[in-house]
Amino acid sequence: MSRIDVRKTYKLYIGGAFPRSESSYTYEVLDSKGKFVANAALASRKDARDAVVAARKAFGGWSGRTAYNRSQILYRVAEVMEDRRPQFVQAVSQSEGLTASKAGAVVDQAIDRLVWYAGWADKLAQVVGNANPVAGPFFNLSTPEPTGVVAVLAPQDSSLLGLVSVVAPVIVSGNTVVVVSSYERPLPAVTFAEVLATSDVPGGVVNVLTGSAATVGPWLASHMDVNAIDLTGVAGDTELATELEVAAAENLKRVRRAPAAEPDWALDPGLDPMTAFLETKTVWHPIGV
Repeated sequence: MSRIDVRKTYKLYIGGAFPRSESSYTYEVLDSKGKFVANAALASRKDARDAVVAARKAFGGWSGRTAYNRSQILYRVAEVMEDRRPQFVQAVSQSEGLTASKAGAVVDQAIDRLVWYAGWADKLAQVVGNANPVAGPFFNLSTPEPTGVVAVLAPQDSSLLGLVSVVAPVIVSGNTVVVVSSYERPLPAVTFAEVLATSDVPGGVVNVLTGSAATVGPWLASHMDVNAIDLTGVAGDTELATELEVAAAENLKRVRRAPAAEPDWALDPGLDPMTAFLETKTVWHPIGV
């Protein structure tokens, strides 16, 4: 007896929960061959606002944790991903049209990248901070601090490795994030959200919206409680990228500009993704006698 397929409808991930879109709209997710795979929630302006509220609420607790603790939590995410590796391989294979072996290599790179960023958590301050030489009887110390709530438009083509490569460097330093996944390839992102929900990441630290960056992006770019935005997901769309930069300028958001083309995510990311959303706090203190 043959079974009828159970068609799954994936929800958003906001504040540690999985709500439906406020609009109740969904859209069909197809695999690389055009075959139906699942339905995904179509995020609205209200969903974006709810995600920002959740991210702001989580920011104080997340930024106040020790860097070592954030390192442990990111490593735990990598561990859970390793346990669910077959599910990620299937999601990446369906989404990106890769063979199982190539999709497995992508999943391994994503897990390794999380471990890499986890290792940086308690070393970043020593590398980018400094004790500055000054002419006078003072200590002058510069230390990095998180920017706040960061909106991220995730890459459209690299649905998992690209996603991890733009989300991990934001949260490793204490920021919280609202990320809009790849529109056509959201399944790795919602699977990643399921991992976050079952690991030690506090609710609201990462919020995942599925839907169109062109629709949701302007609301995040103009939101007055979003401190920064990463436009990687609109790579190559100069008109939309310019529109989002103009909207972001209203409250002087930090902007990571859209590249001309989607980067090669397999390359060493370097420090730039981590330092893009850091503020430098400089403290002067008199030298005691």
